[in-house]
Amino acid sequence: MADDNFPDLSGKRFGTVGGRADAELFGKDLTVAEHSNLIDLDNLLHDSWALGEKLVLGWAPSNGGIALLIAPHYFLADQIQSAPMGSVSLDQGIYRELVSSPKQREYQRLEQLASELGLSVVHAPMQHSLSGHAREIEAIERIVRRYSLNYSDNRAVALFDIVGFSLLTPFEQMTQLNSLSYSLNSAHSRMLTKKIDIRFARSNTGDGFYIWNRDEGDNANTNLYHFMHLVLADNAIARRKGRGKVVPILRTCFHLGSCYEFYQAESLSPMLYSYLVGDVTIELARMVDKALPGQIMVGEFKLTQPPSRESMLNPEEFDAIRFMDIAQEHLGKLNGLELAGEPINSIKCYLTGELMSSGGYSVRRLEIHDKHGIAHHAFNAKVNIYRQRAEPIYLGIEDRSLGLTGRLDS
Repeated sequence: MADDNFPDLSGKRFGTVGGRADAELFGKDLTVAEHSNLIDLDNLLHDSWALGEKLVLGWAPSNGGIALLIAPHYFLADQIQSAPMGSVSLDQGIYRELVSSPKQREYQRLEQLASELGLSVVHAPMQHSLSGHAREIEAIERIVRRYSLNYSDNRAVALFDIVGFSLLTPFEQMTQLNSLSYSLNSAHSRMLTKKIDIRFARSNTGDGFYIWNRDEGDNANTNLYHFMHLVLADNAIARRKGRGKVVPILRTCFHLGSCYEFYQAESLSPMLYSYLVGDVTIELARMVDKALPGQIMVGEFKLTQPPSRESMLNPEEFDAIRFMDIAQEHLGKLNGLELAGEPINSIKCYLTGELMSSGGYSVRRLEIHDKHGIAHHAFNAKVNIYRQRAEPIYLGIEDRSLGLTGRLDS
């Protein structure tokens, strides 16, 4: 079907080796033919993207090439706003499907979506037939995501905020941001030694960074929490060694929630680094605004997990407390990892509370009121890292430092 809003891509060949596509997007072990196709695809998408005017909503293999569903960036918003009052088909059905990952669809489904939305499928021939190998599909997904909008229901995000950042001189601000950036890279390198490959992304907040895992799912979220531990441990070690205002004092928040991931333009091309916006970043900003220096906070969340294949019982409610239990169970895989030259014996992570008569501890639920008077809830977290021949590293603050009310309004 022809469409005057989009270029006729049939028979057009794009790009050669050395095009805009970055090697980081492609992955490893691609054949020459696969690599060549990806460069062509990136050039094709760049032209269709038109400096951000268009978004790619989906793709499918088609006759050795690729079929694409492309629409103006405002198209989905217009469709939702113009839907009849009470209609949820676009908001919860087609709309959710189009902004969710992965972007690959069966060709018949792509045609069906185009028909329902009044769009056209664009056919893009490739120099070489697609191999269909998993590495090629993954690389195509990475490239397509740069030109699309991506929604996640339950992505874990960590926020590292530098205490007193606005009171520092520009040179001190630069130095502390660089120190935090080094801690992120150092933690990533250490996790790779344990064959835990977290594909972390970062977005600068001005006073620090939002950090998330490009991979999604329970394991990806848990790995991000452990990654946060190592960043804070590296920062704590650096502060012991540093002088003056070289190394930042941090306050850190962690949360699971919904968000959109998107790529802004840089030098007329989409950036390699994405941005997040959504409920999860809003909650993190509210928490960190009330967090104390050195504190670690975990937002309150409740997710509905699908029933397991084994039990097929009703969906299980998955919350922050259960998440911490799972995170603790998986901490053993970091044992032996070295911090400042000393191997880790064990790590304990937990949510704090009051000592009970039974000898155990409760979990204190904190109530935060933002500037609009809206209440948000979170938990205070602690992390204890024990090493073989060095003193432990204690991260976070004790429950008694929070007072007795469980409110962080001041």
